Amino acid sequence: MQLQLQDSKAPPAPPDLQRRFDELLDHLPAGVTVHDIHGRIVMANLQAARMLDRSEQELIGTRPTSEEWHLLNENLSLLADEDYPVSQALRTGKKVTGMILGIPSVNASTPCWTICNAYPEFDEDGTLQGAVACFSDCTQLKDAQQRLEKSEERLRLILHGSTDALWDWDLVSGETYYSERWWDMLGYSPGEFPIGSQGWRDLIHPADRDDVTAFLAELLAGPRHTYTLEFRLRHRQGHDVPVLVRGIVLRDASGRAIRLSGTNTDLTERKQAERRIYELAYFDPLTGLPNRRFLIEELDKTLARATRSGQYGALLFIDLDNFKLLNDTMGHDVGDMLLRQVAHRLRQALRDSDQLARLGGDEFVVVLESLGATPAETTPHADHVARKILSLLGQPYDLPGNPSARTPSIGIALFDGSDSSIDALLRQADLAMYRAKADGRNTARFFDPSMQAAAERQAALDKALRDGLARREFVLFCQPQFDTGGRLIGAEALARWEHCEHGLVGPGEFISQAENTGLIVPLGRQVLEESCRALARWAHDPTLGRLKLSVNVSVRQLRDPDFPLTVAGLLAATGASADKLCLELTESVFSENMQEPIKRMEQLRAQGIAFSLDDFGNGHSSLAYLTRFPLAALKINRSFVRDAGDNSATIVQAIVALARKLGLDVVAEGVEQEDQRDFMVGCGCNVLQGYLLGRPVPMPEFERLYGSAGHA
Repeated sequence: MQLQLQDSKAPPAPPDLQRRFDELLDHLPAGVTVHDIHGRIVMANLQAARMLDRSEQELIGTRPTSEEWHLLNENLSLLADEDYPVSQALRTGKKVTGMILGIPSVNASTPCWTICNAYPEFDEDGTLQGAVACFSDCTQLKDAQQRLEKSEERLRLILHGSTDALWDWDLVSGETYYSERWWDMLGYSPGEFPIGSQGWRDLIHPADRDDVTAFLAELLAGPRHTYTLEFRLRHRQGHDVPVLVRGIVLRDASGRAIRLSGTNTDLTERKQAERRIYELAYFDPLTGLPNRRFLIEELDKTLARATRSGQYGALLFIDLDNFKLLNDTMGHDVGDMLLRQVAHRLRQALRDSDQLARLGGDEFVVVLESLGATPAETTPHADHVARKILSLLGQPYDLPGNPSARTPSIGIALFDGSDSSIDALLRQADLAMYRAKADGRNTARFFDPSMQAAAERQAALDKALRDGLARREFVLFCQPQFDTGGRLIGAEALARWEHCEHGLVGPGEFISQAENTGLIVPLGRQVLEESCRALARWAHDPTLGRLKLSVNVSVRQLRDPDFPLTVAGLLAATGASADKLCLELTESVFSENMQEPIKRMEQLRAQGIAFSLDDFGNGHSSLAYLTRFPLAALKINRSFVRDAGDNSATIVQAIVALARKLGLDVVAEGVEQEDQRDFMVGCGCNVLQGYLLGRPVPMPEFERLYGSAGHA
C-alpha cells in the first residue's frame, strides 16, 4: 500500500519515511480508505480490509454503494448510495462525522457497528481531489447502548405500572427530585409548589414529625446503607396518607452520608385491609361488638390488673330467653334484628370502662372491673348493673309485627384475679345463668360452689355415658303388654345400664343427661339395633312371633334426616320384620317444626313401622295435632292410672273416645293394682302394661318366660 505524504506536485517522500507511514496506517485500529474524485478506492489499510471482509486488492477500484458494501442504518435498513459518508463528502465538499453504520457479517447474526467519518481532499488550488474515510469498530459500545436503552425502557415500564413514588436528595448540593407519582400520591401536580430538601417535612403528620426527624438524624450519623420507615403525609384534600419509605444511603470514602434515594409506597389499601382483617378476627360482624377471641385476650389483662390492684370485678353472662323459638317461628332475619337491638341497649347500660362482647348466638358477656375490695362490697354493684340490664332488655323491641318483650337470664361470677382462670370464670358465670333460667328466667343469679359441684357431677356422668356406650354396657329389658282378656299381645323395650362400678342403673339416672348432651342418639341406635335383633329371633317362636315390640325414640333421633334410612338398614341387617316394630314418641315432638317430623314418620310408616304417642295427656300437646301424625296408639299418662277416680275417669273416657274416633289403640301403662286395672278397662282401654301384669326383665329372661318353650 502506498499513500504519498505530499501532494503530486511535491517531490516524493524519502522511502524510509514512506515505509514507516504505511506501517503506521496498517497498524491503526481504525479502517482507512482513500477515494478518488469518482469515489473509487485507491488505497485501503489492513483494518479496512478486515472490517469490510475483503482483501486490499479486492477493495481497490470499488465504489461505496449498496451493491458493493451493503452498509446498514441504525434501524437495520439498507443505507442508500447517496447517504454513504464518502458520497456525501464528495457531493458536498464537507466533512461527515459520527455516522453509526453497520457492516453485515457472514459469520455473525448481528452486524459489526462502526463510527464512520469522511473528509474531502482538496489541492492547493482548492479543487476537490477525492475523499478519505475512517471507520472504527463500536460494536461493544452499540451493544452497551442497546442494553442501556432496554434497561431504561424496563425501568420506565416498571415505574409506570408501579404504585411506588421515587425521590432523590443530594445532601451535598441540596438538590432534590420528586417523581410524578410522588406528587400524585398526595394529590398535587408535579412541582405545584416549591418543596426543596426540607419542605416535605411540613407534610408529615404532626404526631409523626418528631419521630421522623429523630430517625433521620440517627440514620445520617450512623453507618447504615439501607432503611425503611413508616409515617403519614398530608394529602391535598386534608386526609393522611400512610406511606412506607424504603431507601439507600450513599456515603463517601469517610462514611459521610452524601445522598438519600428511595421510594414511597402508599399503604392506604394495606392499612384498610389490615383493619378489616382485625375486625373480622376480633369483632362480631352482626352487632359490631368484640367477639369471643377479643374477650378472652382482654380477660387475661383484666385478671392481671385485678391481681395487682386487689380489687374485685364481676363477669355477667347474658342469654336471651326463648331465642331459638323466635328464630324458628319468625326467621333468622328477625332474630338478627333482635340481637342488634340488644347490643345497642347493652352499650347504653354500661360505662366506657366496662367490657362488652358477644360470644355467639344469643350469648353476651359483660366484664365489670374495680367494684370493691371484698365480695360483700362487689356484689351490690354487680347486682345493680344486672338489674339495669334486665330492665333495659325487658322493654318491647321494634320487630316485625306487634312489639314484643324479650327477657334475658343473667349469671354473675365474681373475680379478684388471684385464683381465677378465664375458663373457670366463664364456666361459673354460665352455670349461674342456667340457674337463673331454672329459677324462672328473666332474672339474675350469682355463682356459688354448689353449682360447680353439680356441673362436675354432670361432666363425670357424661364421660361415664360415653365410656358405657363404647363398651356396650347398655342392655335391653322388656316389659309385657296384655289385652283386657289377659292375652300377651306386645312388649316394650327398656334400656338399662350395667355400670362397671355401680351395677344396674335405671333410665331415670341417665336418660335426661343423654338427652342434654346428644348421647341419646347413639344410645337410641344401640337400643333400636338390639330390639331388631330380638324381633328377628322372635320370628322363629310361635308365641313371641305374634308380638309387637315398642321402642322409645328420642326427638333428637327424629331430627336426623337420615333416620329413616338408619332404621331401614337395621331392619335389613338383622332380618327383623318392620310390621312388628312400634316406635314410641313423647309429646315433645309437638314442640318441633311439624313438617320435618311428619315427613320422616311418613317415610318410616311406608316401611310398615307403627307409631305410638307416649305419656299422652301431660298437657304439652294439642289434640289437633293428632290428626296430622301417623299414629297407631296412644299411651295414657301414668298419672291418670295412679289417680284412678271420678275426675280421672272423665278425662280417660274422653281420651279413649277420641282415640276410638281416630282409630287408635289406647295403652294404659303403670297399672300396679287390681282397682287400677279395673278402672282402665272400665274406661275402655284395650291394652294394659304395669307391674301388676309383668315387671321389666332382661331380654333373655323375657324370652324364656313368655316364649313357647316357657309355656310348653
